[in-house]
Amino acid sequence: MQIYVGNMSYGTTEESLRALFAQYGEVTSVKIITDRETGRAKGFGFIGIEDNAAGQNAIDELNGKEFEGRTLKINEAKPREERPKRNFNNRY
Repeated sequence: MQIYVGNMSYGTTEESLRALFAQYGEVTSVKIITDRETGRAKGFGFIGIEDNAAGQNAIDELNGKEFEGRTLKINEAKPREERPKRNFNNRY
């Protein structure tokens, strides 16, 4: 199960996020999304948990809880929508 974690502190690390979710099941992946230009965390990320029931339990328990000074927003990650390619080379 892929889980979206939003409203994280910009200082949150992959290790601290893994430790938080490991209480609920085996964490298979942790990804904190960063800005391409600055490398600074954007305040959200994704967690992979092996077992769907454990993932749902983590969502139920952690959504709305405070972690590192911020109230987390947690839900099941939705598949990324396909966006049309943008062409910046056409100038009129």
